Amino acid sequence: ARFIHWTFIPLYVYGIIKQVGEIGELENRSLLIFESIFASTFLLIVLLRLIYMHRFNTFHGASRDPHRVHVIIAKSVHAGIYTSLIMLPLSGLAIAILYSRGIKDGLLQDGALALHEFSASLSYVMIATHVSAAIYSRVKGEGIWSSMVPILKERGPSENGVVIKIASIEKRIYDRIEQLVTDKGRH
Repeated sequence: ARFIHWTFIPLYVYGIIKQVGEIGELENRSLLIFESIFASTFLLIVLLRLIYMHRFNTFHGASRDPHRVHVIIAKSVHAGIYTSLIMLPLSGLAIAILYSRGIKDGLLQDGALALHEFSASLSYVMIATHVSAAIYSRVKGEGIWSSMVPILKERGPSENGVVIKIASIEKRIYDRIEQLVTDKGRH
């Protein structure tokens, strides 16, 4: 799981760095073909990664069972990541197909471009959220970091008073959310 998790990152970073700046660059047929192959490969890897990672618990390596609300939030973030990473190459392929058929502007192309830009932005937000949560989990010493990151191994739950206080507040928030949802379901 760790290998698949980390080998995907260079592919994503490469895609962001080498992205096409202007749609007119797709006039270069070699670039259009390369972008289509890259998008197809990226999509295939994301789908294979999704299928493979689905076998593992969201909190693989956690030292204790997470709160139900925490699980829902984490699964939502993962769903957002995969949604954005699937929409990104699909919208890129739509742009390429439309462009190769002579549709260089207009409603369809503008829609494909907007979806592509939205997907990229969503991926940045979702990945930043994921990384922030991983760092927070590392600070708390939950064990998740050590199961997925090869450096800065955790030594058990944090004994830092501030971290313990923040984790306590977090748990109360989760408990309150769960209570609100449960109470609403009864009415």
